[in-house]
Amino acid sequence: MVFPAGSYIDVDLLFQEVSELNFPQDRIKISHHARLITQEHKDWERNGELVQSIGSTGSGVGAAVMAAVARQSTNFSLDSLVAQDNASLQPFIANSTELLRGKLDRDHRVIIEGTQGFGLSLLDGGYWPKATARSTTAAAALAEAGLSPMDVDDVTLVIRSFPIRVAGDSGPLPNEVSWEYVASLTARKAIDIQEYTTVTKKLRRVGKFDPALVRAAIAANRPNRIVMNHLDYVGGKEQLKCPESDVQKFLYFAEEAIGRVVDCVAFSELDVVEVRKALLSD
Repeated sequence: MVFPAGSYIDVDLLFQEVSELNFPQDRIKISHHARLITQEHKDWERNGELVQSIGSTGSGVGAAVMAAVARQSTNFSLDSLVAQDNASLQPFIANSTELLRGKLDRDHRVIIEGTQGFGLSLLDGGYWPKATARSTTAAAALAEAGLSPMDVDDVTLVIRSFPIRVAGDSGPLPNEVSWEYVASLTARKAIDIQEYTTVTKKLRRVGKFDPALVRAAIAANRPNRIVMNHLDYVGGKEQLKCPESDVQKFLYFAEEAIGRVVDCVAFSELDVVEVRKALLSD
């Protein structure tokens, strides 16, 4: 696991997740240029009413980005720290660009995971100022990793059957519905499927499938394949091969609306299915 120069790291959260997952620490590499999220950054966002005014999660990322861009400006109060400034991260410090370049030069595969959804993108999402602090396209993720566009041979776009936003005044969510509505589609209780923000544990808003947003994401990212998450909100995996099932109808509607085939669908974190292979199997 490599945290390149474009990363923003909450050190306490990093070590918490490493501990919870029992992740081998010798596999963690962090660029000395990676930025740190401090308690000061979190407090600044919360005290500056970003949480209330734009629905920010208050995780401190936006403030950390601003501090990095401000550099050493005397009229901006927040400090910007990098990984090499933190003693607890010293065992993990590495030249991430050199490391990744070496892997690619030896024909190894490198998987880059981008941050957040396209609709939240600072530059491309269309909902500024109700946006995150960075661009969330594949190209932006590549730049943050310190690699060349020529290195890319595959882009996967992950979409949702029901898009989400943070709770509160976090911006437009076309066709917003309740978690009770989503749960009713599969005869479940809302409490069993409600989603919360990863870091700050805030209840997310939810809406119906948004073809326009997906088409925009496709145009900006030019994916080789599309994966749809949370199809279990519509029905079970056993419905995938059943004509006229809720799952089949939803997939047909989505593909027609976005003008692309959905290559894979997920019914849980560990249950991802290749659609065409599943349809052709016995």
